[in-house]
Amino acid sequence: MLRLILCLLLLAPLHAQWPAFRGPNNDGIHPPRPDGQPHGFPVEWSEGKNIVWKTAIPGRAWSTPVIMGDQVWLSNATPDGKKMYAVCLDKATGKELHNLLLFENEDPEPLGNKVNGYGSCSPAVDADCVYFHFGSYGTAALDRKTGKTVWQRRDLPCRHFRGPASSVVLHKNLVILSMDGIDHQYLVALDRQTGKTVWKTDRTTDFGDVEPGGKVRGDGDLRKAYTTPNFITLNGVRQLVSPGAKACYGYNADTGEELWKVTYDGFSNAISPVFVGQDLALINTGLGKPHLLGVRLDDKLSGDVTDTHIEWDVFKRIPARCSPVVIGRHAYFTSEAGILSRLNCDNGEIDNYLALKTNFSSSAVLADGHLYFADERGQTFVVQPGPELKIVATNTLDDGCMASPAFDGKALYLRSKSHLYRIETK
Repeated sequence: MLRLILCLLLLAPLHAQWPAFRGPNNDGIHPPRPDGQPHGFPVEWSEGKNIVWKTAIPGRAWSTPVIMGDQVWLSNATPDGKKMYAVCLDKATGKELHNLLLFENEDPEPLGNKVNGYGSCSPAVDADCVYFHFGSYGTAALDRKTGKTVWQRRDLPCRHFRGPASSVVLHKNLVILSMDGIDHQYLVALDRQTGKTVWKTDRTTDFGDVEPGGKVRGDGDLRKAYTTPNFITLNGVRQLVSPGAKACYGYNADTGEELWKVTYDGFSNAISPVFVGQDLALINTGLGKPHLLGVRLDDKLSGDVTDTHIEWDVFKRIPARCSPVVIGRHAYFTSEAGILSRLNCDNGEIDNYLALKTNFSSSAVLADGHLYFADERGQTFVVQPGPELKIVATNTLDDGCMASPAFDGKALYLRSKSHLYRIETK
């Protein structure tokens, strides 16, 4: 009997502790323990306190690390985008296990901004492989145990113009990629084992920029988006909710079939959609003037629902890069200018806000009942959610964060602009 139990444990699939950009459920929430007890994540730290290890990651990449078993994987790139890497660290020690050059580019398109880089797309991991994506520069699946390339694709066209940033999401046997550039706008699903295309769906957006004769007015900058989609099951169908420039779509995640859409005026979207229960989606419209839309989810969600399903539209203190976390019927988020807000999702009203007097690009994470907000200057604010927005601790490191936090076991993994930290209460 003991041997049987040991065999079953060995054959059981590994649990992905932080398998993608926004965690196990793509919502920025670390799941609570089944027994209701806290995991024991750190609340206070500094360069001299509660740092298990600190590993230098030279380059310019703002992707969130993903964690599986005893490995931490993260993407990296040179500042000029000519070399793109997959990095793997030992979770216990921070020692570098792999630093794999995946793609070389002779003439990467200039970024044209100070915010993005060439390594902003977070990877995703499962029990067998880790999937790295650098937009049209290349996508690859690596064997998680050996680091060897299982497959790669470099034939998915998209002029990102200011760098790629949409992260990988996984669904069943699919690796789903978002490609919203100035020339092509589509989603594509690849087979996890082979990398072959299973489905490809073009955006059906009317961008309103085509002149008589078919010429596109301007440089196409208003057609771009950088969002990472999210999943929800509606009417018995697993749907992929994916904002792009000018419109957000719901697709059948199995087939790529377009099911519904909401249109708006924004572009260069970077914020992932989140859901309030099963009845409301929070969708950010992107640049221009960022709006947050509350879109009703019901059995009549089909076709263009812009005029029928938007419950509310709020535009004050709404971020353009930082994705929210939903707790109950409230959403919490920071703007790039440092405003922390609590929004009532039932009526779309911000019922409290707090000026943190700093700048943010990373998204919030909820773990052990605390919200973690990491800023661009080296501070992480640990906040008790609730009407008061109580700051429990403010922790400072030597460098700031563009990447969002990741959690596993009892540890917080925080990627600054120069290092990856494992932070744990000692």
